[in-house]
Amino acid sequence: MVRKLVVVVSLYASALTAAHAADLTVTVSGIRNASGSVSAGIFNSESSFARPSEAFASFRIKATQASVGFTVHDLPPGRYAVTAYHDENGNGRLDFDPTGVPTEGYGVSNDARNPLAPPEFAKAAFEVRDQNKSVTVNIGY
Repeated sequence: MVRKLVVVVSLYASALTAAHAADLTVTVSGIRNASGSVSAGIFNSESSFARPSEAFASFRIKATQASVGFTVHDLPPGRYAVTAYHDENGNGRLDFDPTGVPTEGYGVSNDARNPLAPPEFAKAAFEVRDQNKSVTVNIGY
């Protein structure tokens, strides 16, 4: 009996999570050429923000001039932010000059780029609830 109850509760909790999940569609625009790839990360906390190894989800897509997009299905409700960069030389990372300024194009959700400092989660964050959501990240060079 207890085993059946645990299974029923687990199934009910899964159904509730799926019922409240939404799709997040991300468009990365402003890509200046088709060289290399576009990498993007979705972050769900300030502590993990802009740390690629701590992304909630990450994507690498062949670059196309103008824009690329992807959709994450069944994203749980919460607060998220997206970063993306155009890895033109295909080395798998965002490159910087000796002073720490990015030498490849990058962008942040809500256009929360700061040319003098790293982007902030609070400015880049948006809410995902039980409705599908679309965000655009504009790449700047």
